[in-house]
Amino acid sequence: MTSGLAIVRILRNLTINNNLKYPSSRLILGIDNKTCNRFCSTAEASNQTLEKKDAEVDPKDRSIKIPVETSIRYLKSRAYKATYGDEPVWVPYRRNTIGQVPPTKTRRTCIKNDRIATGNPCPICRDEYLVLHETNTDLLKQFISPYTGEILSYLTTNICMRQHDSLVVSILRARDQGLLTYHVPFRRYDYDVYKPKQK
Repeated sequence: MTSGLAIVRILRNLTINNNLKYPSSRLILGIDNKTCNRFCSTAEASNQTLEKKDAEVDPKDRSIKIPVETSIRYLKSRAYKATYGDEPVWVPYRRNTIGQVPPTKTRRTCIKNDRIATGNPCPICRDEYLVLHETNTDLLKQFISPYTGEILSYLTTNICMRQHDSLVVSILRARDQGLLTYHVPFRRYDYDVYKPKQK
């Protein structure tokens, strides 16, 4: 059954690719005239087209989990600087909404069954190299207010609810381990309650 489907796909691709009029479109698709003939094709050409299809990476696939160490190195790389600059990752993101008033909550999750299920995923889900973990403090600091030290709301950052829950857990773990510093809020006590009452 699978070999029959593979043959049908190869024949369909050959007929589609041979109908292309412009040579530039052949270059974009990665087709050269040596392996793709109009009237006959060799087994090597069919194997090459299958290998090219297998080698293509689906941009919506999130089944491969990126290690935290790779994410930390990514935050220091030139690719990250070129993409986000010096701003936090959530600043250039704009939510697509229907109508003028955005919904009060963000979506529950952007990734379902290890695939991006939406057309406009949140800033964390769209970049697979952004991994929320307590040791990835450079990423976690972007979601903490520099003025109050509190965790920014999902209404401000526009991340999905699943990633926001993971973000809160990662920040609390990092604070417990001493990786993120925070100010303990000043407690005001009514000392009259603790003093013994005089008669």
